[in-house]
Amino acid sequence: MAFNLKGRSLLTLKDYSPEEIRFLLDLSHELKRQRRTGAVTQLFLGRTLALLFEKRSTRTRCAFETAFGEEGGHPVFLSSQDIQLGAKESIEDTARVLGRMFDAIQFRGFEQKMVEKLAEYSGVPVYNGLTDLYHPTQALADLMTVEEVFGTAKGRKVVFVGDGRNNVARSLLIICAKMGTDYTVVAPASLQPDKETLQLCGGYAEASGSSISVTDDIPKGVKDADVIYTDVWVSMGEEEKSKERLEMLKPYQVSEDMMALTGKRETIFMHCLPAVKGNEVSFEVIESAASRVWDEAENRKHTIKAVMLATI
Repeated sequence: MAFNLKGRSLLTLKDYSPEEIRFLLDLSHELKRQRRTGAVTQLFLGRTLALLFEKRSTRTRCAFETAFGEEGGHPVFLSSQDIQLGAKESIEDTARVLGRMFDAIQFRGFEQKMVEKLAEYSGVPVYNGLTDLYHPTQALADLMTVEEVFGTAKGRKVVFVGDGRNNVARSLLIICAKMGTDYTVVAPASLQPDKETLQLCGGYAEASGSSISVTDDIPKGVKDADVIYTDVWVSMGEEEKSKERLEMLKPYQVSEDMMALTGKRETIFMHCLPAVKGNEVSFEVIESAASRVWDEAENRKHTIKAVMLATI
């Protein structure tokens, strides 16, 4: 079933229904198949995309640039050193100018209100490439990867281990709850998801038939996991907390012993990357046959292309 998403922004997956997310995932799978056959469609020929980056990136920048360029479009990279993003010029005025010159805008940075202002004032689709609160394009790629491995994500158990408050953990919570995927956060009490997001996603989970749980008990939390997922222990902008965070999360490293605690030989490992091998994940696990991190990284491109095709 197709949905008319033309003109829609993607700021957080809270704004998309399960049916709309399903449409985007189905389109992502199809685009990946087309890419494998070498098909060239040039659907963005004559279109332009502004890429605003406050935070550095490998996967997000490369995924947006190649996805847009492969379809014949022209992406323009703009760092905070290149334009007056909320400095000499207000974010509202920047949005108005960019909206007159570009067909769509991607923003990767710190505050969620920045991407929301861009969407409010630009008049074109705006995509959240990562903020401190949400990372929706990553969550789409993650669920796509789970579906590739298991055929479906519905009824599977995804366990996030580590800093359960970060943007990736929060976005996974939203998409899993909406799409019928069981989701568990295994984290110290001070790094567990906020109550507001848990309450909101509890409603999504009730509608989809999935379950949400939060614990600091590692063996209990990872038991029966189909996916063990982790992320860096110190997010960008939190570098001053490195020593404290590493000490707190040391027991939560995804190791071969933790993978064995799932009781399932087919459990896979996922990570949004970049990974600090030896911190949140051992070298042996991320380089093992169970690791799907490279498929996951590639799928950023296909899901981002799907979002742009659907909305532009």
